Amino acid sequence: MDISIYFEPIENLILNYSEEKHQQRLGEIIVCNQANKPFPSIENADIAIIGVEEDRNAIDNDGCKNAPDAIRHFLYKLFPSNHTPTIVDLGNIKKGHTINDTYFALSSAMVELIQNNVVPIIIGGSHDLTFAAYQAYEKLQQIINIATVDNCFDLGDADRELNSQSYLSQIILKQPNFLFNYTNIGYQTYFVNPESINLMKNLFFDTYRLGVVREDIEEIEPLIRNADMLSIDISSIRMSDAPGCKKATPNGFYGEEVCQIARYAGLSDKLSSIGFYEMNPSFDKQGQTAHLVAQMIWYFIEGFQNRKLEFPLKNLSNFVKFTVNLESNPDGIVFYKSKISDRWWMEVNCDANIKQKYKRHFIIPCSYKDYQTACENDIPDRWWQAFQKLM
Repeated sequence: MDISIYFEPIENLILNYSEEKHQQRLGEIIVCNQANKPFPSIENADIAIIGVEEDRNAIDNDGCKNAPDAIRHFLYKLFPSNHTPTIVDLGNIKKGHTINDTYFALSSAMVELIQNNVVPIIIGGSHDLTFAAYQAYEKLQQIINIATVDNCFDLGDADRELNSQSYLSQIILKQPNFLFNYTNIGYQTYFVNPESINLMKNLFFDTYRLGVVREDIEEIEPLIRNADMLSIDISSIRMSDAPGCKKATPNGFYGEEVCQIARYAGLSDKLSSIGFYEMNPSFDKQGQTAHLVAQMIWYFIEGFQNRKLEFPLKNLSNFVKFTVNLESNPDGIVFYKSKISDRWWMEVNCDANIKQKYKRHFIIPCSYKDYQTACENDIPDRWWQAFQKLM
């Protein structure tokens, strides 16, 4: 499939990323879609950057469509770490006649990339583009886990048209449904209707308040390792660190914390796409937010180049297996610890036909704390959540 028809080249002005060019800057390494040059080949690429200048379904954040090039301006200036993966910048998705045309173009391009084992980095644009990203997996008929970094759930009103504050309801209600699990990282309770919190619990989805996450951010790594796609709303970052969003608020993640989350995403062998949304240059101060998003992308790339390509079902010889017997679970819980990275997984007991259908979901990432919890004769919350969905 020729996906070049969906893209516009990057302006030369954006490519002037440094007064003193240096061959080691990302701007020299990334193969860009430029006018009068061949469209970048994805054949040997590891990562593809996609800009989406779309904000027609943004709620109270008009102007976020201008974020992609503002972020590129800072991204290309950064120095890469060692052994940078092969990166292509496909340019910006052409704005469709309707918003659905843009969604179709983005999802179609993502399908081609994911099928060729290329990880898309989406630079929005408004947060409803997460719905288009989900449609790519729908076209691939792949049951997935979605994780978002957001200060609310974006459930909105399911009876109204899709927008940046209601896309999640559209994903949950869409049939046939390919969503196995949804994880929210960093919601702030005063922005969330209590009924929405109860709905998340009833659906056995994972939701983590900002304060809980910040107490021990390393416990978030297994959640991200379990996701197929990660969607980051810039309004989840505190205004002092990221003023470039009309929805920015006083509380939220610090810049270094979201960079750590982006690195976890890069490290995850399972994660096959990531998106950054709602950054708005109109409200930015001296490019601070654009620069932060550029650094988040840098950390994702740095994590990507350190992927271990490990999963218990692929090569058990690289894992140490532990079986913990519990009074409430006579079959016990099986844990796997990687000899390569020291990361942990645990297996959810279920029938063979369920394992076949959900073969990517019955062994779930966890932490050493989950193993300790089981050793104390208590079922880890992660295991229980997954068990209830599988049953």
